[in-house]
Amino acid sequence: MDLLKKIPLVLFFACLCLTVNAQNRQGIYVDAKGVIRWEKDNKEAAFFGTNYTAPFAYGYRAILKTGKTAEQAIQDDVYHFSRLGFDAFRVHVWDQEITDINGNLLNNEHLRLFDFLIAELKKRRIKTLVTPIAFWGNGYPEKDEATGSFSNVYGKQRALKDEAAFKAQENYLKQFFSHKNPYTGLTYQQDTDILAAEVNNEPQHSGPKTLATEYVNRMVAAIKSSGWTKPIFYNISESPWYADAIVKANVQGHSFQWYPTGLVAGHTLQGNYLPNVASYKIPFDTIPAFNSRAKVVYEFDAGDVMAPVMYPAIARSFRTAGFQWATQFAYDPMATAYANTEYQTHYLNLAYTPSKAISMLIASNVFHQNQRLAGAENPNAFGPFRIDYKKGLSEMNSPNALYYSNSTPSLPVQLKTLQHIAGVGSSPVVNYQGRGAYFLDQIEHGVWRLEVMPDAIQVKDPFEKASPAKAVTLINWAKVPMEINLPDLGNGFMINGLNARNTMKFDAEGRHFSITPGTYLLTRRGLNTKLNSQTVYGNIRLGEFVAPESSVNTIVVKHQPFSTLTEQHAFVIDAEIAGLTKGDSAFVQLNAAGRWKKIPLENKTPYHYSAEVPAVLVKNGLLKYQIIVRQASGGYLSFPGNVKGDPAAWDRLESPEYQSYVAAASAHLEIFNAANDGKQINIYNADWQNNKVDYSTDENPTVLNLGLAMNKPKAGQLMGFQTFFADKTAGRATELDHFKTLVVKIKSNTDGTKVKIGLIDSDAQFFSAEIQTSDKFQSLEVPLNQLKPDHQLLLPRPYPGFQPLYYQGANQSPFKLGNAEKLELTFGYASGELPLSIVVESIYLK
Repeated sequence: MDLLKKIPLVLFFACLCLTVNAQNRQGIYVDAKGVIRWEKDNKEAAFFGTNYTAPFAYGYRAILKTGKTAEQAIQDDVYHFSRLGFDAFRVHVWDQEITDINGNLLNNEHLRLFDFLIAELKKRRIKTLVTPIAFWGNGYPEKDEATGSFSNVYGKQRALKDEAAFKAQENYLKQFFSHKNPYTGLTYQQDTDILAAEVNNEPQHSGPKTLATEYVNRMVAAIKSSGWTKPIFYNISESPWYADAIVKANVQGHSFQWYPTGLVAGHTLQGNYLPNVASYKIPFDTIPAFNSRAKVVYEFDAGDVMAPVMYPAIARSFRTAGFQWATQFAYDPMATAYANTEYQTHYLNLAYTPSKAISMLIASNVFHQNQRLAGAENPNAFGPFRIDYKKGLSEMNSPNALYYSNSTPSLPVQLKTLQHIAGVGSSPVVNYQGRGAYFLDQIEHGVWRLEVMPDAIQVKDPFEKASPAKAVTLINWAKVPMEINLPDLGNGFMINGLNARNTMKFDAEGRHFSITPGTYLLTRRGLNTKLNSQTVYGNIRLGEFVAPESSVNTIVVKHQPFSTLTEQHAFVIDAEIAGLTKGDSAFVQLNAAGRWKKIPLENKTPYHYSAEVPAVLVKNGLLKYQIIVRQASGGYLSFPGNVKGDPAAWDRLESPEYQSYVAAASAHLEIFNAANDGKQINIYNADWQNNKVDYSTDENPTVLNLGLAMNKPKAGQLMGFQTFFADKTAGRATELDHFKTLVVKIKSNTDGTKVKIGLIDSDAQFFSAEIQTSDKFQSLEVPLNQLKPDHQLLLPRPYPGFQPLYYQGANQSPFKLGNAEKLELTFGYASGELPLSIVVESIYLK
């Protein structure tokens, strides 16, 4: 070949090298110390976001059943991702839906929608970690389909051991990573917003460790044969006993998960669960090669917890542990979040869980701003961040941003430099009594963009058994007063609607105005701006707005009665009522000593109504009442039964009532009842195969007892439970100082069985004492002043199982019964291996 012929070829390869280099320098790499860095400047990288399943399985099917298209649902949700500060996306691709038994890639609707999602994320500058193999069936919570894919045929265990399964996965990975996204025109290698790959989802290895290493290396080789040069991760926490084999494989990092409050409790967990996320422990740093590997979290969530304080604490612990990627599992599609059917134990959506969503925005900032491996002297107040369990508040207060998950009294640290506000409730900058989230962003001096979401009203426990026919959260579009105190806007600022069909245009009265959901341009009086709905700001257009339609089409009343009250003490009935129209009113109808009394319910804030029941009506016995709505039309609705008809009519049938027991001032205060509380307790059981939990009766068949049995205990093995009881003490708060003793009615199978019992307070402090049981029921007394500081169990048990089992806070303040909210009881402290059991009838204060 002569020189002239060589020149074009040389130029071609030079251009190719420049193209590859330009592409790669927009990506990431893992350095020799296991740190993920940007190729463009070698700085450390950090990514925070969510998993999201709309293209696949139940998520896909459920969206279509609502009448929405999957494309529209994806666009809506990805817009909300951008509002919540997410820059990371991960989901285990349902290979079952896009492959056959031989691993051939099926170019079908699910693959197309996944590519569509990738393209939409790319528009918002959200990076992707691709996990191409899930193993899972595509049914949950419905039945799995027989897809005929390799995962469907071989299953998770055989897929990690059988040669035929190895070959099918290799074939699939080669085709998957060679596939070109029709929406971007790029392979996943060429797409600079796809940063890395994780071979598969939660592998459960068995058999020889050498086979595990071989499997990982073969899958990595298959991926790289497509031209893949980006980092590859492999899960190390799902099969921790194979960690040494996994670390031998040719990967750049390892993936972890965290479910610190367990999964599928079947109800909302109440109490302070911040101890469960106090730290993330990694046990693999004793393996030398592990220390050169990057660390990512592919899934995390505080399952069954609604309190909007967990995510920032989780993000803090992740950064302290050295993680550089964390993606929550899983964000509910807005189209189906009304019922929380996709994953019953998870619930996160900007429209339907606004406080939790804002806490995710704060957590994203924690993850990006906190230095890797840096700890915090005060885990609940660090840098610009604050976490307050008692107020249900996560907060970020920095010179340019103020974010809060619930109302806060905190003054901005720099009001004049403030550029971003997001919250639920009120602050010194924004006074708002609506139930949705809102965002305020400074676009330029004197010009701000306001986005107001509709009100979210939770009407059912979102973690109970789910059904598309049962809404757990309703949406209401209401016009709500708002006040904005920003020097940059001043008084009388102009308000112009931006989103589609929003033609509102008016001036604030001073700093006050009333607003409906939508996006608005707020402009300082006398200032002209050329900004409009199509102007692009960051990752959004100013006129963008996504929200579900109103679903409050009838009157809804939500009220939880006190379990017990103190006689001759006034108390307040609080209720949330939605759907009232002009002229409607509500009152409490109370049965006191055989006579009905009416007490008007006063509207304190939007949806919040209350009535004080005078002490003279609170008499020893059973107090029954109804909440009745009188409609402007003359009709009546009685709750809790939602029964129509005049409650005073002679022919009206009886309807359900709320009820509370009214106790004499000297009466005991029961904090655990096996019959009433059995479904709400968190059991600690380290050996479900041999241990037993059951309920039985003794002399009185109407009294149910809780039985815990260890049939083959190991030395030092414990069993026990925790239960939340603060709801039982709330109605008798005025008496708490008079209770001096904790009493447990209990027996065991052997005399002298050691049992530890104690109380956990709202500051997560545990105070306990030991008792000795016999083989006959006894009411054993523990003076409250003998309770000593101790370490509590972390229940539900955090997953993975190598996470800490116990917690004791660094700072201990004296025990106060008024702060107590949970009970813990454990046994099994004997060193023998004989069967050991206890039976608990009740626990009370006297």
